[in-house]
Amino acid sequence: MARERLQKVLSAAGLGSRRACEQMILDGRVAVNGELVHAIPAFADPQTDRIQLDGRKLPRLNQPRVYLLVNKPAGVVSSAKDPTGRKTVLDLIEGRGPRVYPVGRLDKDSQGLILLTNDGELTKHLTHPRHVVERVYEVEVEGAVDGTVVEKLIRGVWLAEGKARAKHVKFLRKGQNRSVMEITLTENKNRQVRRMLAKFSVPVKRVTRVRFGPIVLTGVKTGHYRPLTKRELTELKILVNSG
Repeated sequence: MARERLQKVLSAAGLGSRRACEQMILDGRVAVNGELVHAIPAFADPQTDRIQLDGRKLPRLNQPRVYLLVNKPAGVVSSAKDPTGRKTVLDLIEGRGPRVYPVGRLDKDSQGLILLTNDGELTKHLTHPRHVVERVYEVEVEGAVDGTVVEKLIRGVWLAEGKARAKHVKFLRKGQNRSVMEITLTENKNRQVRRMLAKFSVPVKRVTRVRFGPIVLTGVKTGHYRPLTKRELTELKILVNSG
């Protein structure tokens, strides 16, 4: 096999999107034939070169594709590795088949649906900004919420990285001591739900992601996982191909 761009080889092995794999290279985590690579472009032959990530041999290119739905608990980080030793979402499935990686992120304090896979191309399509993937959250807040907040969230608020909007917002429960909102986003800014509500001084108690694209959080308890069904995987690929 001819030499290929190193980030393409890493992504084909299921280590993440090409953009994520580029960052792995720039961070000095990838070695080819015992030599750390620190810059791109870089090239390798996956059939003849010895490629390692964090000192571990690259997974086989022909390994089976794995697609998992995880119900992430609050307090668990959604990265593949945490330098401070905090529990990651991969710890929830440790030692259970081929290595997989998170599709996007779900902040540490939030819970609910996150996908794990070793399909780098699918990850790239689902996380690229030009692809619109709906993410639905159930948000429990303290006290009553002014009804005008819904309109303002849809109209958009300014965050440090630009304007952020909700696609849909509705109340699932309204009360004086506790309210529950369903918020649909198509953007993927860090801690977006919490930061948007903070603009209106709404105290957030719990954020649960209940849907990612066509995939709904069903059939799995907090801290557990299950494989995607054939129907769910088909629906994901239809979403990607339509984008």
